[in-house]
Amino acid sequence: MMQSPLKQLEELGYYFVFLGEILRCSLKRPFRIAQYLSEIERLGVNSVLIILLSGGGIGMIFALQMASILQPFQVEIGTGAAMAVALSRELAPIITALMLIAKNGSAMAAELGTMRVTEQIDALESMSISAVHYLVLPKVIASFLVFPLLTLLANIMGVLGSYVVAIALFSLDSASYVSYMFDFLSPRDVFMGLIKAAIMGVIVATICCFKGLRTVQGAKGVGDSATKAVVASSVTIILVDYILTTIILRFI
Repeated sequence: MMQSPLKQLEELGYYFVFLGEILRCSLKRPFRIAQYLSEIERLGVNSVLIILLSGGGIGMIFALQMASILQPFQVEIGTGAAMAVALSRELAPIITALMLIAKNGSAMAAELGTMRVTEQIDALESMSISAVHYLVLPKVIASFLVFPLLTLLANIMGVLGSYVVAIALFSLDSASYVSYMFDFLSPRDVFMGLIKAAIMGVIVATICCFKGLRTVQGAKGVGDSATKAVVASSVTIILVDYILTTIILRFI
């Protein structure tokens, strides 16, 4: 059932209060290093394979389409340059974020939702342990760190995938292809994508954890929370990507 605009506005207000609570807890001791490393392993290391596959696949598909478009104009050598710039600025951050939302975001919401409906979070709070500090903050910090690293990995795999397609299917000169690509690709393009990825990581983690903590109605509520978390975070990162692109291109 669709929520009323007033209810959605109320939910947004609670979300910003939740963000404030995360900021407050970020400076609070103890710093549970083992928990942070565990989340980095779960969210980052265990997601390497899916990023390798999706990054390489996107690179190959994009290169195939781009080279086919440029071939009638005899400028298919520009496939690598177009691929590298598009990947670094837009494709790699978005694809990485969407893959991690599907794999990790839904899991975060389901995990916290299950803990909420089984009263495990209530038990933590009864022992004066903040659920935000103990459960949410490690996920947010881990996402902030691993999203840029996995985006960089997606960049590399996408470029390799496009290189294979361009050389194998279109018989382009390898040295010229690479040289032309690096003539157009700048460090600013790469950093733009990494900045976006870090911000998206925080957005995904906070939205998914927020939806999980507000779970009600037992097992059905857990499924609903996971679905809402995936939809809300996916739509939000696309909107934020447009806003960040506008800001970076105009002012940075």
